Amino acid sequence: MRLLHTMLRVGDLDRSLAFYTDVLGMKLLRRKDYPDGKFTLAFVGYQDESEGAAIELTHNWDTSSYDLGNGYGHIALEVENAYDACARIKEKGGNVTREAGPMKHGQTVIAFVEDPDGYKIELIQRKDRQD
Repeated sequence: MRLLHTMLRVGDLDRSLAFYTDVLGMKLLRRKDYPDGKFTLAFVGYQDESEGAAIELTHNWDTSSYDLGNGYGHIALEVENAYDACARIKEKGGNVTREAGPMKHGQTVIAFVEDPDGYKIELIQRKDRQD
């Protein structure tokens, strides 16, 4: 068994694709419209789906926003340098909600950003880069 993808419902697919590809540097792996169901699925990730997990962005054509609820946590991405990643994300218009720095009660360097729909994404600096 292996993890295939995590699905997020998004209100504006083009806006979300721009965030995940332009701001976070993922690739659009595949996209398909389902006219009978009035929805589109787009898969983004850093590597081919045969090699790693992806994020499935689901856009229901008649829904422009969602209540995130209180059960969702976050997606975690490993980055070379969390400080540099935050600077690049801000330069590209991304929303950094917790600047890079050591986590409470630990030494792991982390940061948090939000996508356009408010989903939280944790950036975790590579272990060999912890300063």
